[in-house]
Amino acid sequence: MDSFELNKIIASVLLVALLIIGISKISNIIFKVDKLENSAYKVELPDSDTKQIGDGEIKKVEEKVDISALMALADINHGEKVFKKCSACHSIEAGGGNNIGPALYNVVGRKIAAIQDYKYSKALTNYQKNWTFEELNGFLIKPQKWIKGTKMAYAGLRKEKDRASVILYLNKYSDNPLPLP
Repeated sequence: MDSFELNKIIASVLLVALLIIGISKISNIIFKVDKLENSAYKVELPDSDTKQIGDGEIKKVEEKVDISALMALADINHGEKVFKKCSACHSIEAGGGNNIGPALYNVVGRKIAAIQDYKYSKALTNYQKNWTFEELNGFLIKPQKWIKGTKMAYAGLRKEKDRASVILYLNKYSDNPLPLP
């Protein structure tokens, strides 16, 4: 194949590309479509924590977790495996120091933000509750959503078995483990 034939092939490809671009530009000019400022039909959705229960009547829904059923899913060995993610920031052993996050020995049943030598976020110091099974479960689902303003930048544990197992594992590392609900 000589260079003249190669030039004809390249010219053909370029001509087709220019035609496609040109037709696209011309069609945009001829068939100008104005975008709507507002949707023509707006769908009203209730908040995720509300529920419609009749003729337009909306009731606030509180999600209650059956903590005893949740804890029945727990497995201490599985909790140890899942906790390895947490161990990058937290220590679990007795006498273990604070890392990026506070030490978690004796955490179950302890007041939130109770370790004196750790600088907690204002959100945690103002929370004024104890780390119960329910609180730990809610916090481990999504820390930023459970206590808004917390410094803990962990996405959370979505699986119920993972959360229950970690809570059981945390409860094991205590001077006085709490009885399971």
